[in-house]
Amino acid sequence: MFLKTLLFTSCFFLVWLCSSQTQSVHTFGEPIGEEFAMTSYSLDQDAAGVVLYERGNYTVDAADGYIRLIKEVHRKIKVFDAKNFDYSTVEIPYYRENNVRENIKDLKAVTHNGKSKVYVSSNAIFDTDESQHWSLKKFTFANVQDGSILEYSYRVETPYFFNFGGWAFMNNLPTIYSELHTEIPGNYTFNRTLYGDRKLDVNHAEIKIDCFHLPGFKVPGDCESATYVMKGIPAFKEEQYMLSKDNYMPALKFELQDIVHLDESKSAFSKSWDDVDHEFRYDKDLGRQLKYTNFFKDQLPASIFAISDELERAKAVYYFIQDKMSWNNETRILDDIRVKEAFEKNVGNSSEINLGLINALEAAGLNAKIMLLATRDRAIPTKQYPVLTDFNYAIVHLDINNTKYLLDATDKYTPFGVLPYRDLNVEGRVLDFKKGSYWAPIDPYAKNMHYVNMQLSTDDAGKFSGKVSEVSTGYIAAEKRKEYNEYSKEEIIKRKQSKNESLNITNLEIQNEKDLEQPYKESYDISLFEQPVGDKLFVFPFLMQTYFSENPFKKENRQYPIEFGFPVTNNYLISIDVTDQYEIVQTPTNRLLKLPNNDGEMSVVYNQTANKVNIRLSVKLDNYTFSAEAYKTLREFFTELIKIQSEEPIQLKKI
Repeated sequence: MFLKTLLFTSCFFLVWLCSSQTQSVHTFGEPIGEEFAMTSYSLDQDAAGVVLYERGNYTVDAADGYIRLIKEVHRKIKVFDAKNFDYSTVEIPYYRENNVRENIKDLKAVTHNGKSKVYVSSNAIFDTDESQHWSLKKFTFANVQDGSILEYSYRVETPYFFNFGGWAFMNNLPTIYSELHTEIPGNYTFNRTLYGDRKLDVNHAEIKIDCFHLPGFKVPGDCESATYVMKGIPAFKEEQYMLSKDNYMPALKFELQDIVHLDESKSAFSKSWDDVDHEFRYDKDLGRQLKYTNFFKDQLPASIFAISDELERAKAVYYFIQDKMSWNNETRILDDIRVKEAFEKNVGNSSEINLGLINALEAAGLNAKIMLLATRDRAIPTKQYPVLTDFNYAIVHLDINNTKYLLDATDKYTPFGVLPYRDLNVEGRVLDFKKGSYWAPIDPYAKNMHYVNMQLSTDDAGKFSGKVSEVSTGYIAAEKRKEYNEYSKEEIIKRKQSKNESLNITNLEIQNEKDLEQPYKESYDISLFEQPVGDKLFVFPFLMQTYFSENPFKKENRQYPIEFGFPVTNNYLISIDVTDQYEIVQTPTNRLLKLPNNDGEMSVVYNQTANKVNIRLSVKLDNYTFSAEAYKTLREFFTELIKIQSEEPIQLKKI
């Protein structure tokens, strides 16, 4: 009876709170009693806290004598479990360009513990520059305890109307109530896009008469007053193998289309792709950076021009630029791109390197174009209309005899045709300044293999030893080259041995460490120290580090699509010769498991003769993108794979 009463009370409180959030005015510094009384959140009992209330109020108004976009934010967070609460530090991003930056004002932050209030002092608030145009204002709440309410508010004044941004309704904590209110004068037109698969609980807009007043003008303007609300939003929880969370978190984003000024002139911001193509073609930081063909003709080795085969010539150009230029880890697409200067300094940002590669390819008589994309840590660009801020990266789109190659020379370990993993984000926009730009898929390199051959045998003392050879191609080879680049052979051996304490590795040899066109090869000797159990010995045949060494899908359910990035093939051939030292008592069962739609398969075969066991494990993921609905099948697939690799020994008996 008590449980039913408690459940009813919790549900009633939650309904009341959601309702009250809609109707009540939330005054900063004055949480309501019911918020203090909360000890857990009924829709997520394990949550360390909950966002009680958050509201954004976006308007256009006069500030310091100028028309500014004003963003006001107020947020309250309840802490249930302070030890596991990871959200005491707040980061507020703001934009800067040249000597002008968005201005964050009236920042207030307070920790409520009952009647006690601890404010964040001004000297505990600091700024960090994160990139060329973005900075963060940071602070950390003090005296955070179980039951604390963390509250903060601030005001952003910005001259950058294109940076209206939007509002994310989902947080890393569950959220009870989230609201965005906008009052936009009629002479400002914004495109709006609702991301995610969650619907708004409130979506109301109306015309507000005489809402926009400017000093010196007698006639006020009308506004569109709109309110967007979501309630009871679950926490966002990162899942393994997924694209950026910005693809899935419910959010309302705005893109400035045009402004009608007071003198009735009009400035257009959101344009058609034809407009964008024309603008980019003559832009000093993009299109005009493709004018250095003659410069690169003088810089390329003469031997490159002597290569008759176009593909081989393209590879030679790619490896020349990749070797010549080093990436400074900065990304650019719209400003500060100086190809010639970067080439002469041997270092540049991502676009300086890849636009340099385009110039060099054109100099070698090849057809290369710019391809704009968003890296994997960002949302896939919208196709509804050109949103240039959706893109943050430029690569090379090369056409040789109607075969397309995507290139990015910023990474020292990716061979020709293999993009760095960060680039694999579904689609990009190819800028063809003659025929018009178009969308094109970002297809990963297909031949990504990890092959292992292990030959193991026993000596007269019953000790196991043998040889292992590993071959890796594609993304797997790039990963290994990057991982092992900074280590000596001794350190690489230690890393390999750390995966299996009973294994001893010697005589490691690596081939094609720097020849990216060839497979990455490793060979080494191994010896195995296994302890018998009575007169039995249990040998787990997959001694080496396998590509999938643990199940990435352990949870019962999956919220978001699965995205591996590229297809994978793993083949393991193992031979164990026990000569006259052991009797083979039992081997695991052979199995075959296929994913639906020919998306992949796994098979293991144990072939036993008198003194020898030959094992072949083959794993193929032909598809690399799966819907959330496919999770159950995929989870079973990986559960079986890890079971085969780590839980099923060959049983031997000492003779």
